[in-house]
Amino acid sequence: MPLNTSKQSPPTTSGLLPNATCQTENRLSVVFSAIFMTVGILSNSLAMAILLKAYQRFRQKSKAAFLLFASGLVITDLFGHLINGAIAVFVYASNKDWIRFDRSNVLCSVFGMCMVFFGLCPLFLGSVMAVERCFGVTKPILHSTKMTSKHVKMMLAGVGLFAVFISLLPILGLRAYEIQASRTWCFYRTEHLRDWADRFYLLLFSSLGLVALGISFLCNAITGITLLRAKFKNQQHRRGRSHHFEMIIQLLAIMCVSCICWSPFLGLKPAGQEHQGRGQGCALVTLVQSLTGKSRRPLRLKQPQRSGSVWSLQSRG
Repeated sequence: MPLNTSKQSPPTTSGLLPNATCQTENRLSVVFSAIFMTVGILSNSLAMAILLKAYQRFRQKSKAAFLLFASGLVITDLFGHLINGAIAVFVYASNKDWIRFDRSNVLCSVFGMCMVFFGLCPLFLGSVMAVERCFGVTKPILHSTKMTSKHVKMMLAGVGLFAVFISLLPILGLRAYEIQASRTWCFYRTEHLRDWADRFYLLLFSSLGLVALGISFLCNAITGITLLRAKFKNQQHRRGRSHHFEMIIQLLAIMCVSCICWSPFLGLKPAGQEHQGRGQGCALVTLVQSLTGKSRRPLRLKQPQRSGSVWSLQSRG
């Protein structure tokens, strides 16, 4: 009998490479999420300590109101990093296996509510701070008599309760938050929209965020113009208005950061979503396309192949 001279191929390890790569990427995701969460907590804690020290040092009503609002903003951002960061680290550490650790969809609902609350509340607080500064600069006498610490705390509570109500709307309407395509976070349904309720939640979130940014821009512009006119008109009172310039610069910084962080999410749609309701499209554009039934190909965000790269704008005609 002739010998079987066929060569047996050695066992390949190509099947092990994807698993090793996925495990490495998952560990890196856990590490980066933990780092970002820690940096956010430490920076906000430092900012809170500075604000408390400044509030005890300056007892002027104009500064006291601003410092209380700023403290509310810092506390909100602090808990946002702490809660959302902790859930994100847990999801990455569990290999994004939602079926295993969240069969009842409780964690996803909590994550979705936190994403909505900690997304809208800082925008609301930034707009309220801008309105307060505009009121303090344009109507200083009325501001000094009406804007007390009690009123500021009531406004902070009102903003927080309103953000909580918006985050609870899907639960009250018997709609569950859903796991997004990346399987790392939960939010409103952003793909395969079924009825008017899915469109309503997306439109509400986008509209509230854009309105808050618009109010901040308008009030900061009015405040800045008023201060510049007063500075050139009355040079002798320049020192008395120095703290106003300091606060308006801080507000402009807050507004710029909010615009950079939220405008792409609120007003543009990531590239690669060629069909209506597919992927993690922006709420407003996804809604408009679903209502019109057409793809308008607006200005879109193109996501590079490598994660962590800067998003680039691409206009498609």
